[in-house]
Parts: sequence; C-alpha cells; structure tokens
Amino acid sequence: MPISGDARCRQCRREGVKLYLKGSRCYSKKCGIEKRNYPPGMHGQGMRKKTTEYAGQLREKQKMKRIYRVMERPFRNYLAEAERRRGVTGENLLSLLETRLDNVIYRLNLGSSRAQARQFVNHGHFQVNGRRVDIPSYQVRVGDVITVAEGSHKMKPLLDSLRGIGRHTPDWLSFDPNTLTARVIAVPSRDLIDTDVAEQLIVEYYSR
Repeated sequence: MPISGDARCRQCRREGVKLYLKGSRCYSKKCGIEKRNYPPGMHGQGMRKKTTEYAGQLREKQKMKRIYRVMERPFRNYLAEAERRRGVTGENLLSLLETRLDNVIYRLNLGSSRAQARQFVNHGHFQVNGRRVDIPSYQVRVGDVITVAEGSHKMKPLLDSLRGIGRHTPDWLSFDPNTLTARVIAVPSRDLIDTDVAEQLIVEYYSR
C-alpha cells in the first residue's frame, strides 16, 4: 500500500530531520519539519529527550531504511554484503544503497523523490547499457551508461523533475541533460554521499 503524503511527513518528524520523501515539497515552507519540528502524536512536543544507546542505534537504522525505502529483509542482505566487502562496513552499506538504480535516478534529478524514481524505473523508463531495466534495486557499476528509454524523453513528470529543484549531481556520476545520458564514473565513497545518517550506529545495532 502506498504511503500517504502526511504519513511521509510524519516519518521525517519522527526522525527529527528531513528525509526528502516528498520531492519539491521538502524544499518549501510546506515541509512538515519546517512547520512542526517535533515528533507526531499528542505528546510529540515533549518527546525530544535524551535516549538510550540502543534507541539511538534503532533510530538511525529506521532513518536509513526510510531514506532509501528499503524493507528489513533486503536491508539485512545489504548489510551482509557490506560485511563481506573490504573496507568499513557502514560505508560499504551506504555505497550499496547509493548504487541502487532508483537512487541513481533520484540523484540525477530524473525523479523528484526516491519514491517517484522507483516508480519510473518500475515502469521501464530507463536503460542501462542499452538494455531496459525495470528493477529498482538493480546495482549499477562503474562504467555503466544510464539513458532514458526511447519514448520516455518527453515524459512530463520526468522533465518537470529535471527542471525543478536542480539538486547537485554527485561527483561519482556524470550527466548530460541534453541527451539525458548518465555514466557511473566511480564507486561512491562516504565523502561523496550527503545522506545525513550515522552508519556506524547501524552496524553496532546489528552487532548486538
């Protein structure tokens, strides 16, 4: 069942930070955090209190899952893969989530939110290396070329997103707005990922 707009605002208010779940609304004064920067519920305004170590770890886990729109089982799979790879587990986890195709489409401004980007991918509006891919969790690799599928170049929601907020394209991606073609030029390292999350707390949560 899709999450309503108000429910997405409540998720941001619960975490106390913008999760950018509603596209352009998150950058406006209509943002739920801008209007009511306290947790939802009748006791919300009194809930910003000191929490336990476990609660802090849990909140970071929930925050990351909500940002990238990943359920618990696949999230655990990402963590297991991150642990198998060389390097810092938390940073590996972020890198894996960043290189999901739906997140890449969002980072390229071809979707106003990750939810919209996921919908575009589901509907087959993008190709990777010339082949149509409709799996949002598809992992892109360095050297992959991502293009808008034939027949989707003039799709209004996509063009509206591209002309809208104008988020900065991260340095691990290149993008030509004239041809709507992107390339993965590097593995995203932590300093190239602006996601506001303490990934080490998440690793500690699952290590308990």
